[in-house]
Amino acid sequence: MSEYQAPLRDMRFVLKEVFQVSRLWARLPGLADVIDEETAAAILEEAGKISGEVIAPLNRASDEQGCTWNNGAVSAPDGFAEAYQAFAEGGWVGVGGDARFGGMGMPKAISAQVEEMVNAASLSFGLYPMLTAGACLSINAHASEELKATYLPNMYAGTWTGSMCLTEAHAGTDLGLIRTRAEPQADGSFKVSGSKIFITGGEHDLTENIIHLVLARLPDAPAGPRGISLFLVPKVLVNADGSLGERNALSCGSIEHKMGIKASATCVMNFDGATGWIVGAPGKGLAAMFTMMNYERLGVGIQGLAQGERAYQNAVSYARDRLQSRAPTGAQHKDKAADPIIVHPDVRRMLLTMKALNEGGRAFSSYVALQLDTAKYSEDATQRSRAQDLVALLTPVAKAFLTDMGLETTLHGQMVFGGHGYIREWGQEQLVRDVRITQIYEGTNGIQSLDLLGRKIVGSDGAFYRLFAAEIRHFIAHACADLCEFTRPLNAAVDTLDELTDWVLDKARSNPDEIGAASVEYLHVFGYTAYAYLWARMAKAAMSTHASDAFYTSKLATARFYFARLLPRIHSLSASAMAGSACLFALPAEQF
Repeated sequence: MSEYQAPLRDMRFVLKEVFQVSRLWARLPGLADVIDEETAAAILEEAGKISGEVIAPLNRASDEQGCTWNNGAVSAPDGFAEAYQAFAEGGWVGVGGDARFGGMGMPKAISAQVEEMVNAASLSFGLYPMLTAGACLSINAHASEELKATYLPNMYAGTWTGSMCLTEAHAGTDLGLIRTRAEPQADGSFKVSGSKIFITGGEHDLTENIIHLVLARLPDAPAGPRGISLFLVPKVLVNADGSLGERNALSCGSIEHKMGIKASATCVMNFDGATGWIVGAPGKGLAAMFTMMNYERLGVGIQGLAQGERAYQNAVSYARDRLQSRAPTGAQHKDKAADPIIVHPDVRRMLLTMKALNEGGRAFSSYVALQLDTAKYSEDATQRSRAQDLVALLTPVAKAFLTDMGLETTLHGQMVFGGHGYIREWGQEQLVRDVRITQIYEGTNGIQSLDLLGRKIVGSDGAFYRLFAAEIRHFIAHACADLCEFTRPLNAAVDTLDELTDWVLDKARSNPDEIGAASVEYLHVFGYTAYAYLWARMAKAAMSTHASDAFYTSKLATARFYFARLLPRIHSLSASAMAGSACLFALPAEQF
């Protein structure tokens, strides 16, 4: 496996040249005095160093070793504790955290790039700070000032980590079925009892304390989602002076033996009357959790992108060095026994697919991050409302499409290696195993597709979609003539998506099955069209430099490949979606 090199040049291009983020930051009062181009560049540079030099070297060995469980105690692989300490000392756990409690206060547009680098270095490692950051978001948004002051500084500092304890063995995605109970106590605390599964970082030896956010029901809570509340339950109780007290009544019953992310502890957590405190209002637990869900789901999408980037870097390095056969047009390196495989058309097809999906995904994830920043910091109510609607629309696309493309990209990377891609020592098969989970957790991609089409498209009667489509149309209308090779197919793609959207809206009025039947294909048509919009914007930025620099010529060539070879996928996907639901229900259940 080649050494990981953070794609800093492309990150700077997306932020500075495509989105011109410094202009946005200057208009947002919460960011104007916090971040500028020089600060952003310095942060990304340092994040690239710690990712490449400290975290990435642990990836393969930690996968081989995995986490271990011994009588309730969980040990992370060798080197993780030291790397996490270095990561925490650099302030990286709190990069996007509230500055009032010790966080850096950086916008999501910056923390998204940091997340990509860390997860490309090691997805397993990146999960520990990611879950901590997610827990901090919910605490900061909904907990009492006392809880914030007690827990957030140590969590942002990386002294303590966080976990999100959501589902149970019988519940899966349907959190309305959970049974964990919370009994109120005279002192205002609660006794939490129940068992949770699939808890990332629920137990480990990286930090001295773990702060669990637990969904549970109060004794008088109604059935279903409206009866769920959220509770903060620390592994070790915290004394009034901030020091650690006695161990809480909770334990790790086991860890899962998984296909991938083996260095991330995925735990069964048992709460046996553990002391906790309510976060937010009773019965509003899911709302409190969804405060962080848009950030977390974008973060999972970025994990898919990150694995694709790592796979691409490995594959390009291998393709340049691996000698096999001659180019179809004749020997390109006559002094060697064979040509490097990068001369072969099919290898180039795979590498360009990886490159186009990665760079398109980086632009898309950054675009969604900018909407999150606008929704959070803008003082203009209209801008804030528009950004919130776009976030609602695009979050399921970011989670599902980025991870679906992440799997495709890592599979292409494995194929470039041929037989060596199936061998553990080269590292490509680990990326395939690791990225697979990103399509499953934080709501499977099928659930994300239902959310997009059912709640965001049909639920808004197309209003959220029209908002995004209008932005693309505005870009096309104001583009210069030199950009027509990109804007014409982009316009046609939006026409296709318009037609598909109208079809679903019409059919769903009489048959709700049409939503689920079309949802996955619809999300993919949406994703490819959104990438086309961002590739057109990247092409515009590359053209406007008037430079023959290799970076810009490469960007334009990759844009042309995307429009020629990847965007046309929308036609078969749209036809499949519009085939309707009848064929899915023609076969009785007993005949499967």
